[in-house]
Amino acid sequence: MHLNDILRMADDRGASDVHLVPDHPPMVRVNTVMEPLTDTALTAETTLAYVQSMITDRQQKAFDQNLDLDFSHSVDGLGRYRVNAHAQQGGTALAMRIIRTMVPQLEDLNLPDVIQKLTWLPRGLVLVTGDTGSGKSTTLAAMIEAMNARYRKHIITLEDPIEYELKSRECVIEQRELGVHMPSFASGLKHALRQDPDIILVGEMRDLDTTALAMSAAETGHLVLSTLHTCNAGQTVERIIDMYPAGQQNQIRSMLGNTLQAVVSQTLFSRVDRPGMVPAVEVLLCTPAVRNIIRENRSFEIPNVIETSRRAGMVSLDSSIAELYFNGFISRQDAVAQASYPEQMERQLAA
Repeated sequence: MHLNDILRMADDRGASDVHLVPDHPPMVRVNTVMEPLTDTALTAETTLAYVQSMITDRQQKAFDQNLDLDFSHSVDGLGRYRVNAHAQQGGTALAMRIIRTMVPQLEDLNLPDVIQKLTWLPRGLVLVTGDTGSGKSTTLAAMIEAMNARYRKHIITLEDPIEYELKSRECVIEQRELGVHMPSFASGLKHALRQDPDIILVGEMRDLDTTALAMSAAETGHLVLSTLHTCNAGQTVERIIDMYPAGQQNQIRSMLGNTLQAVVSQTLFSRVDRPGMVPAVEVLLCTPAVRNIIRENRSFEIPNVIETSRRAGMVSLDSSIAELYFNGFISRQDAVAQASYPEQMERQLAA
């Protein structure tokens, strides 16, 4: 079966991911559930041929050396894909995340209204966090698109790989891909600061060098958007601090307290009212009280501050989950399973 036929079938099913593994039929993920596309198992030769049909000679050398390769792939009439090719027992396998070509509007993502307000920030660091597949890239792309329609500024994105293709409207947008246009996030960010940007999107703050440069960029008057694989705001603050040696952590707490503007943590749920997914979102806004908590190493107080600061626009994860349940979007079982405090959620939903 031709690769494009598989991708077309996946698109017809409304899949978010395609998994091509030797000795298994093509599998797709639809609303978080894995299901087969056909009854015919793929061979190792077939999956290897799929990889070779999508990559360049340079990428082939990198794959031969590392046995893992991340890249993007486009198919006319279908869209773009974020692809990971990897060696595993039985041969080469692929995981392909489908990237919708049309950047969604923030208003269509079922996000809290305060997310729209974050696109008006003039400077600072905004982090969108969550597990893989929680919609971080989609939220960030929608935020960039909102600013692209409003401002006349220079936006630089550093991605691995480029997902949504952003078109310059009122803003000038440049997109750079890891391994194609820059050797590392840290290198791309270092040079981006010399390219007169107003807004910088960093695909992921995955190491100390990238994190330090992102915070410095935010401190010097840029608006920096990035992601972390953390589950909530308190964990996000701790993860950033823990990247640094112990002797520097007090200084970094002060810097983070000054530069961080907001943490948005997302978890996706399967909808029960109709096919699709819907996010539960925790929002931490850096008020003076939150900045003091960060500086004084009291991040354990962040959940309580979020819970008691709803008027300021903050949202706790559990209150967001409960709202989704009471609106009929998600099941009771999923609401309790994903809650930060399952027993409290059980009582709240039973009230």
